[in-house]
Amino acid sequence: MRALVQRVSRAQVTVDGATAGEIGRGFLVLLGVGDGDTEAQAKAVAAKIAGLRIFEDSDGKMNLGLEDVGGTVLCVSQFTLYGDVRKGRRPSFGAAADPATGERLYGHVCSEIERLGLRCERGVFGARMEVELVNDGPVTLWIDTEELARPRR
Repeated sequence: MRALVQRVSRAQVTVDGATAGEIGRGFLVLLGVGDGDTEAQAKAVAAKIAGLRIFEDSDGKMNLGLEDVGGTVLCVSQFTLYGDVRKGRRPSFGAAADPATGERLYGHVCSEIERLGLRCERGVFGARMEVELVNDGPVTLWIDTEELARPRR
């Protein structure tokens, strides 16, 4: 599972001209589910997202989390995070989960974030979405469950 987390001052996802999800200060999470991903990985990604401390404290250090700043999450499904561009010019998406699994695990991540006490707005799985954001910093982090499982050096 892969998540691109952007610290934002605001973000919004629109489907067919209607707002599907909108937040102020918080995280915009673009979430990709890979073939073979599990609920345990979804839970781990949600915990990592919910626990990130990437807002500045009074000393200017990234030391505050979403709960500390009253932030929220906007989570948008993004199977293209599994695009493979190593060969040719057209990406291959063979490493992405099938749509049913992707939707189930995407929902599991969002529900787990909410279970951890945070508000989680959502995009519309499988829809063509327009995403607007103001990246605060900019601060953008990459979370990959394969990397989370490896020991730290």
